[in-house]
Amino acid sequence: MRFAHVTFPGGVAPTLALVDDDGALDVASVLAEGPRTVEQLIAGGDAALAAVREAAAAPGSERTPIADIVFAPALLTPPSMLAIGLNYAAHSGELNLKTDDTPTVFTFWPNSLQAHEGTTTWSRRLSEAVDYEAELGVVIGRPAKDVTEEEALDYVFGYTVVNDISARNIQYSEAQWCRCKSLDGFTPVGPYIVTADEIADPQDLHIWTRVDGHMMQDATTGQMVRSVAKLIAHLSQGITLLPGTLISTGSPGGSGFSRTPQVLLRDRSTVTVGIDGIGELTTHCRMTD
Repeated sequence: MRFAHVTFPGGVAPTLALVDDDGALDVASVLAEGPRTVEQLIAGGDAALAAVREAAAAPGSERTPIADIVFAPALLTPPSMLAIGLNYAAHSGELNLKTDDTPTVFTFWPNSLQAHEGTTTWSRRLSEAVDYEAELGVVIGRPAKDVTEEEALDYVFGYTVVNDISARNIQYSEAQWCRCKSLDGFTPVGPYIVTADEIADPQDLHIWTRVDGHMMQDATTGQMVRSVAKLIAHLSQGITLLPGTLISTGSPGGSGFSRTPQVLLRDRSTVTVGIDGIGELTTHCRMTD
């Protein structure tokens, strides 16, 4: 199943929607006591998923055309957002950074969340070296602590698309990467979370980026240095990954900062990152003085 947070026509706040080929189903319209957010859906476990599936298949469950809804971030209140750096050899090389024996881990701050078709704005006085990074996002479905690599994927609720927007001048001037990647709106997530049962192999997905219509990244998640399962196992050692936690698994090669000439996000740039089988995530850029 494919879920999103959307605002329906006449609505005032985003709510949980099930999205299929026929459009978006307002879960609240078919389940009076059902979940209103992805986080509530995850907390409800298999029973909540089954109830939504049954309600969606019932006669009279009306869909709203995708063109008539407004997306919010695919996660609204994740308990944590963990990011992995340097998880594709090509990206590490182009940034002249070393892939270490253990993963490089940092966090995104919650103010950075942004929606599909949202506008991310920043000041040119803060950065004129803003870059894109297409990443596979993993959403944890149940508490995971000290899990093995073999069982790690059993803890995944679903997968989403992340654009890890980065202010490179800040990244290279500070030891920690959290701030350069956590400016307001710098973490678009969505539009959808696709449940894990629909993704046969998270290491066999085409991942790509287009900037203003030009293909900039074109790779596969099979090129990760560390698989999704390895990352979950590593991150869960001694630490409980709470349900709803987002793990952004790193970006392939093709970043704009490393190109000659550079291809950076500018005022009125449009960047779309996508993963086949999950979705396409578009961000509009505005740069102020």
